[in-house]
Amino acid sequence: MQQDYTYAVARIRYRETRLLSDSDLTQLLSARDTASAIRLLKDKGWGDNSSDENPEALLKNEEDKLWKFIDEIVPDRSVFDFMLVEKDFHNLKVAIKCITRDIEPDDMLLKDSVSDGAAIYDALKRREYEDVPEYLRDTARKAMTTLLQTSDGQLCDIIIDKACMEYVYSLGKNSDNDIVRLYCELMVASADIKTAVRCAKVKKPQDFILRALAECDTLDVKRLAAASAMGVDDVVAYLKTTDYKDSVDALERSMSAFEKWCDDRLTIETKPQKWEPFDIGAVVAYIIARLNEIKAVRMIMSAKINDLPEEIIKERLRMMYV
Repeated sequence: MQQDYTYAVARIRYRETRLLSDSDLTQLLSARDTASAIRLLKDKGWGDNSSDENPEALLKNEEDKLWKFIDEIVPDRSVFDFMLVEKDFHNLKVAIKCITRDIEPDDMLLKDSVSDGAAIYDALKRREYEDVPEYLRDTARKAMTTLLQTSDGQLCDIIIDKACMEYVYSLGKNSDNDIVRLYCELMVASADIKTAVRCAKVKKPQDFILRALAECDTLDVKRLAAASAMGVDDVVAYLKTTDYKDSVDALERSMSAFEKWCDDRLTIETKPQKWEPFDIGAVVAYIIARLNEIKAVRMIMSAKINDLPEEIIKERLRMMYV
């Protein structure tokens, strides 16, 4: 039976009124320094006593608060695996590289993943692959063997990154929710496009590029790989024939502009979920909105710490949900 998210959505309705708006971000950008920006954020309900003067701790605290809130309103966090599992593949990458370099992962393992990063590291260190979560097991064995045999860190990364996208895509395909499917499709497609552009810039051969791309419905990865092998202009020409033709202007400006285009498109697509009171779409839309505002605040804080011009940050700020 499909779960009813009426209670969760009702709780989210109130939380949505506390999300940052575009005008809030403009105010943060205009703040004199990080301390002034943090005071503005505290007025909006951000932070706690331990993170008042530390921007990174403040941001970490907000992400922790987000998932604590989600755990309160949705009893089974596994319905959000498609959003969290990327952290597991990151942790797998960290674990393999730390083990092969004989160093400890310390703070490199991400939290709020599907599986415990430290447990993955311990299992791999003992070479007990059966103790690695099943969705990571074959990738872990293949990536570890490849790195030990070839010492090629880039190839190891490609194996893990592609497996991650394939797994995310499978979660989307198996979902009966339009927003979940859209999220997974856009995540994989945008990763493929970024990979294709990067490979084009360093003139990687077509067979290498194809090994790095994950299949998705909105891109023909064989055509994308062939275009990438020819150069960035050919990638752009191919994209103009796809659902991502509107992203070309952003992509030609910079990779950061393209990433903003992807995030903004997801925000636009998820806004109608505000009016869906019964299914998971509204919850997913809220999580995306919350993560986007944390990302936006991180950009602003980084700009102030590094004394970057406001104009540069304005170009990169995502569209807000409210």
